[in-house]
Amino acid sequence: MMEFFTPEALSALLQVIMIDLVLAGDNAIVIGLAAAGLPKEQRTKAILVGIIAATVLRIGFALATTQLLQIVGLLLAGGILLLWVCWKMWRELRTPHHQEEEASEALEETDFNKDGTIAGGAPRKTFAQAAWQIVIADVSMSLDNVLAVAGAAHEHPEVLIFGLVLSIALMGVAASFIARVLNKYRWIAYVGLAVILYVALEMIWRGGIEVWGEAQAFMPVLGN
Repeated sequence: MMEFFTPEALSALLQVIMIDLVLAGDNAIVIGLAAAGLPKEQRTKAILVGIIAATVLRIGFALATTQLLQIVGLLLAGGILLLWVCWKMWRELRTPHHQEEEASEALEETDFNKDGTIAGGAPRKTFAQAAWQIVIADVSMSLDNVLAVAGAAHEHPEVLIFGLVLSIALMGVAASFIARVLNKYRWIAYVGLAVILYVALEMIWRGGIEVWGEAQAFMPVLGN
């Protein structure tokens, strides 16, 4: 238990908490944007389905990813994938403010901009279209979250477990609130992006050393 309070573990813990907060809010915004074009009764259903699906997917990916990252080469691949996540997050942070405002309105059924409608400017869509967008986003972002947490918490299993439990709890309980906070205080999202970029580069570095070590061990075998 004392290992949880070492400087290295506390540093990993802070990274994990920031990653969880930012990615839970980011996931919720994407769900809100997908559901914003639906009528009220369908919108609530789509958001609920999206948050439940994201929670379940995080549990499933957590069980698989922590084992898969032990395979040589997958740590490097995971780091490269997280680089793509950083690029995607950067683009999402450049999203026009009114779109994220519509997502927040859809998530909380509140007319924040006082225009007399809730997500009134969002393009109309069918429930099937919204559900499909939400499922694709949930699969991608749940895997991103688990990979980032696993990468940040390396060699600290207690931090990894805490991070995964926190990720699941945030999606199930506080995702819409976090999304609104991130929409209001954008600098928090940029700090989270910087943390994820750091984790991605560290994973690429450690994964590259791991692959290089295996390649050097394999070379004498080829020589024989």
